[in-house]
Amino acid sequence: MVTDEQIQEWADEAEKGYDLAELKRRGRGRPGRGAEPMQVVAVRLTAEEIASLDALSAREHQSRSETIRRALAHYSA
Repeated sequence: MVTDEQIQEWADEAEKGYDLAELKRRGRGRPGRGAEPMQVVAVRLTAEEIASLDALSAREHQSRSETIRRALAHYSA
């Protein structure tokens, strides 16, 4: 939940202005994972599989994608 104080902080920050060079340097989108191009792969999972994936991801403090990548790395090792 956003508080009135947070909104005021954002407004104050915006009124001061932004360093455009700093904003441009950050780039857009997610950072790459390596030198190779990445590809998105859609996978259909049952509700039970998603629940299991989410539980494991939460336990390991990682995203769904990272959990799947680690499982693939383990399986192919």
